[in-house]
Amino acid sequence: MRQVIKAPLITEKNTYHNAAGVYVFEVDLKSTKTDIKAAVEKNFKVKVDSVRTSVCRGHSKQTKFGLTKIPYWKKAYVKLVEGEKIALFEGV
Repeated sequence: MRQVIKAPLITEKNTYHNAAGVYVFEVDLKSTKTDIKAAVEKNFKVKVDSVRTSVCRGHSKQTKFGLTKIPYWKKAYVKLVEGEKIALFEGV
């Protein structure tokens, strides 16, 4: 079984989304919105209102060892039901 949620994305821009009840995660490229919703509800014990996904393009990067490829990755914007919070993002 694959892991749907890879990591939370905690950035300055995403903290503004947290105030509105939207949390951002890096997810598996093959996961669907229903998979993401089920995984968040199971792992964090919250009710999910909606899920939006975005596939971020990969690119090439020059390093001292030569040209490397950064692969495509997917992120999910998860909006929770009013009054729900995820403690991981709140700093508790």
